[in-house]
Amino acid sequence: MTWYPIDKTERCLMHNSAGVAYESLPCLYENTIGLTYTSIEKGYNPINVRDSMTENPWVPVLAIAMYGIMIGVGRTYFSTREAWSWRTALALWNLGLSVFSLIGFCRVAPQLIHNLYHYSLSENVCFDPEQMYGSDRMVGTWVQLFVLSKFPELIDTFFIVIHKKPLILLHWYHHISVLAYCWHSYVTKAPPGIVFCVMNYAVHAIMYFYYFLMAVKRKPKWFNSMYITVSQISQMVVGVIVTILGFVVPPLYTSSTGNECHIKKENNAAALIMYGSYLMLFLQFFFKRYSGKGGKTKATKKD
Repeated sequence: MTWYPIDKTERCLMHNSAGVAYESLPCLYENTIGLTYTSIEKGYNPINVRDSMTENPWVPVLAIAMYGIMIGVGRTYFSTREAWSWRTALALWNLGLSVFSLIGFCRVAPQLIHNLYHYSLSENVCFDPEQMYGSDRMVGTWVQLFVLSKFPELIDTFFIVIHKKPLILLHWYHHISVLAYCWHSYVTKAPPGIVFCVMNYAVHAIMYFYYFLMAVKRKPKWFNSMYITVSQISQMVVGVIVTILGFVVPPLYTSSTGNECHIKKENNAAALIMYGSYLMLFLQFFFKRYSGKGGKTKATKKD
């Protein structure tokens, strides 16, 4: 069994620039999602950029190398200087990321819900994501923006360095590993990518808005920062479960259909290591910061 359109009339069947067939989500739900379909999204082709990313694997490697160098230079520079106070810039940065993440969630989550409702578990794990969600001018664009957003998110560390805040392992390790993984996952077309994308958008929308409120000193007294950490841990638990399914489902799918599963073992193994290590680090952070302290310390600025 290979990918198939849900609408048997094939009214919403499209083909991307590479000739790959897919169903347009705004077309399928033209009276709801379709009403919000923008001209910018309609005119953007995520496949062209995806192909360019595939041809340039050195880009994330260079970014990670420069990130490490700039951390070293920045911390050395501020070791003998007073911290800067860029609270307004930090507030605007966090608000911008929160709004971006909220929009991304609203754009991609409906596709995930659609896929989970109309396709089986094995189909969601094994079907080509280029047909399941990656080619759609709306959804595919925001999945791609999610991947590319991992580059500007490195600026989070800039604010930590200039304010001379502690730079913990969880922060910088997360940034470099998620950037590398998202790039590789996207160019190799990993089917579970949409799950990770939606989860991350959701957590970031809340997390960065919380940091915005902290930056402007308007944090609600009723809101415990522990809630942020719990949402982060929940994200990692789901990530581990999804990657385990990525090992269990493919053999069953192949034996029952005779078709190869689109998931790549190497990429899925990297995802399991990544989410597993994140889970351990977040649990360690949680118990260190909140155990017996009433959960009043700040949540780590990570997802």
